[in-house]
Amino acid sequence: MSVVAEKLDILREIVASKGSMLVSFSGGVDSSLLAAVSRDVLGERAVAVILDSPLMPRRELEHAKSVARRLGIKCIVVEHDVLDLESVVENSPDRCYHCKKSSGGILRKIAASLGISCVADGVNTTDYDDYRPGIKACDEEGICHPFVDAGISKSDIREISRSIGLDFWSRPSSACLASRIPYGVRITSHALKRVELAEDVLKDTGLSQVRVRAHGDLARIEVLPSEIQQVLMHRDSIVNALKELGFSYITLDLEGYRSGSMNASIWR
Repeated sequence: MSVVAEKLDILREIVASKGSMLVSFSGGVDSSLLAAVSRDVLGERAVAVILDSPLMPRRELEHAKSVARRLGIKCIVVEHDVLDLESVVENSPDRCYHCKKSSGGILRKIAASLGISCVADGVNTTDYDDYRPGIKACDEEGICHPFVDAGISKSDIREISRSIGLDFWSRPSSACLASRIPYGVRITSHALKRVELAEDVLKDTGLSQVRVRAHGDLARIEVLPSEIQQVLMHRDSIVNALKELGFSYITLDLEGYRSGSMNASIWR
């Protein structure tokens, strides 16, 4: 038996031991695999919950609902306007802590109303390699991390998903829209929507991994190094579209896409 297969067996045992599980669901590879395993192991005692907030791109919301339908897991969508929280809007380096603290409390209440014993998320061992203050908040709220308990990394998640035939195994990573705005710059619904629409423009050209970091009226585009040439091929249409969205300067980051690149100034 391969190491990855052994880890999957351990994951199944961990999920089974919970008896019932509410999966904090985003439609990303991590939470989707956890939803698939929990549905397989726990059946109707597993439920996925999407907290729909202004930080979640509309395309990601529709994708998440589609994945849940295909997995056959009950999925509940609950609106959560995190922009009502000043601790999130002020966008300090611990913004994610406050956001996760709030969402964790909501998920626990939903779980209690459904008679579910465990709230779990897709945090994995790789997440500890970056600045993730939200994990502390989740721990404080009693959110379980089955992948961490099973010693499963991000690459393991993709390999497990591929090995059991889940078609989303290679889907690019996503992140909340607030991660496109520098710390210390207040988060507004307008700023979030502008970034979302800018990224939609780039994705419509066929790019697989896209971030548009908004530094005031400057848009810093991050794509995979292998796709930089593709951006240049669509340069005119991208520039025109992003200027229509209110950006005055459109730049292409030559270093390419980096997860959590806004953390560079506070995390080494």
